[in-house]
Formats: sequence, structure tokens, C-alpha cells
Amino acid sequence: MEHLQGKCVLLCVSGGIAAYKIPNVASALRKAGAEVHVVMTRNATEFITPLTFESLTNHRCVVDTFDRNFPYDIHHISLATAADLILIAPATADVIAKLAHGIADDMLTTVVLAAKCKKLVAPAMNTAMLENPITQDNLKTLERYGFQIIPPDSGLLACQAVGSGKMPEPEVLLDHIARELARPKTLQGVRVTVTAGPTQEALDPVRFLTNHSSGRMGYAIAREAMLRGAQVTLVTGPTSLPLVPFVDTRPVTTAADMFRAVQDLLPQTDILIKAAAVADYRPATVAQDKMKKSDDALSIPLARTDDILGWVAQHRHPGLFVCGFSMETRDMVANSRAKLERKHLDMIVANDVSQPGAGFNVDTNIATLLTHDGARECPLQSKAALAQDILDETLSLRERGQEKA
Repeated sequence: MEHLQGKCVLLCVSGGIAAYKIPNVASALRKAGAEVHVVMTRNATEFITPLTFESLTNHRCVVDTFDRNFPYDIHHISLATAADLILIAPATADVIAKLAHGIADDMLTTVVLAAKCKKLVAPAMNTAMLENPITQDNLKTLERYGFQIIPPDSGLLACQAVGSGKMPEPEVLLDHIARELARPKTLQGVRVTVTAGPTQEALDPVRFLTNHSSGRMGYAIAREAMLRGAQVTLVTGPTSLPLVPFVDTRPVTTAADMFRAVQDLLPQTDILIKAAAVADYRPATVAQDKMKKSDDALSIPLARTDDILGWVAQHRHPGLFVCGFSMETRDMVANSRAKLERKHLDMIVANDVSQPGAGFNVDTNIATLLTHDGARECPLQSKAALAQDILDETLSLRERGQEKA
């Protein structure tokens, strides 16, 4: 999870069995550097003890509005004021109904009513309760008041019924928190298209030509752009990576598939970052049946794939920012700068994949960001950190370009 140093998160836990998941959320937030406070309803303490949260957060867990055993403080106001974000999870039908109608009869509902920060609600209940028109109206009311509803999952519920109403796993809740708090929204309203991963070019129904790209770099850029508020579309070749949350993902297989996706998206794109390792060649013909081995040498005629960046250079619209990638094993700067000029790019991320810690199938990278004005060296670091550098440089170049315009 991204660093949340200096952020304060208030976890409001109501009385549902899914309360057992929230200590993992509290622990992860603390590891990310956030200050974490917890408020529980009385019913929640029947499922998990306040001591669990106090051990994890190093703060007293508040349950009773009229508890006198603490230094004088108007607690529901101080907690509401301190919080940068409130997560209400699990949110029972009872708590949702109270919040929707402004009822503040315990510490949890009182704090939430007094808070002006962003509020996330994770409903968790039996399917019939969730689908009841009263509950649905209450959720719509909360949305109208600015609450963000985290959609419940479907599956086997504690009551042994199968259906919607299951609270999402802690990782999903943490993604929602990170999206709100992890980064300033410097890309709010900006449409970003990222390509990632390899392509696969079929030889026959069984075999294909591909490369070692894992997609990690492109996925890291897509996540970073999402955290900064961008509307992100990720065009991805085949990978084993989990989906990037809150991103429109468009899976493709071949270079031709990726070319068509970029053609379709380009008119609605403000920033295009081409991190995919697209095949330069494909088999000229694809065998209809599996090719059988023989004692003879095999020769496979290859045909050139479409030059995606070359097409973009000819069809780019005013204001479009284009960043490409260059993976080299020698003469990295010279070859990459030539590509920068030839493809009319605004920036190119140059990698020497022969260096330890750089290139494919690792979580780190080493890069040089080349522009028409110079170069910026990015030493060995995580791909997530390099994604930040790439977007920082992109924002800086866009701002300078807009000033000149």
C-alpha cells in the first residue's frame, strides 16, 4: 500500500460478523504511516474486542459516548475534526438507516454526523436486508449527501445464504482509502491511456511468439495515474497481474489488437503512455493445425506489425502528450533519442535491460527520462516509484507546454 504519512483515518465499526476483517485494515494503515482511530458500536464489541484495535493502533478505542475515563475532550468533535477520512465498515442496515436520517444516538453515529471529511460506507448484511427497498433508499440518500458506497461482494454469507451483501476483503477497502488519500489529485479530469504487457503472435493453435514483458511497469503507471485522480484506461496484453482498481482495463492479445485499441481511444486521450512491449514482427501466416516437428530445419517467414507510435505521430491532436518506452541492450541514449525524434514523442523512458534490477519480470527498474530539453536519470528503485517520477515529469512538461501555448 502507498505511504499515508500524516493522514488520519477513522474506522467506524458496527455490529456485523464482518467486523473480524477490520483489524487487518487497521494494521495495514498503520504500516502505511497513517494515524488510525477506531470507534465501535456496543454491538460490534460482541464480535471483536476494543483491546484488539487498541493494540494495533496505539489509541484508545471509543465505544461509549459518555465514558468519563479519559482526559477532558469533546470526543465526538475532536475525532470528527482530526479525521481525513472515515470508513464505516461493516456498515449494518441499522447504522446505514441512522446515518441516512441524521440519528446520532451513539458515539459512531455522532462522530460521523459531526465530520466534514470524505466518508466511505461498506455495507455488510444478509442479501434480503440489502435488497430491501428501505435499505436501498437509505443508501441512495447517503450517496446524495456525499457518502461513497463501496459495493458489497457476492458469495456465501455468514447466514449460509449465497448472494450479495458480503463486505469486500481488506485489500479492496484499502484501495478505496488509498484512492482518496494517497496522492494530491494533480490529474483530476485528465484522461490517461496506458499500454502494458507483451503481445502474442500466433504460429499455430498451440504456439505463439512473445517476449518477457510482465506488464508491471505499465500497471504501476496506471495505478499511479488513478491515485492522482486521472480517468485511466489500461490496454494490456496477456499478464498474470491482478487488475488495477478503478481503472478501465481493456485486454488484448496481438499487436493488431493493441493498435485498434489505441486508435479507438486516442481521440479521447490527453496523455498516452506506451509502456507495452509490442511485437515488431508476426508470423506471415498462421497454421490452421498444430505444426509437427521434423528432422528438417524450420524457417518461419515474418511480417512487420503496425507501428503504433508511428501512427499516433501522424494522427495526434492538439494538446496530446505522448510518452514512449525504449528497451535497449547497447547505445541506450543514442537509440532512444533517435526514437524520440523519429516518433515525435514528448518524452521517452529509456531502459538498458542488461543492467541488474532493470527490465522484465522484476519489481525494480533503472531508467533515463529523455525529452527534447535534456535527460533525467532515475536510479534503481521500485517500478511504483519510477511511475511517480514518470508522471511528475509528464505533469511538468505538460504545464510548460500549456504556458508556451
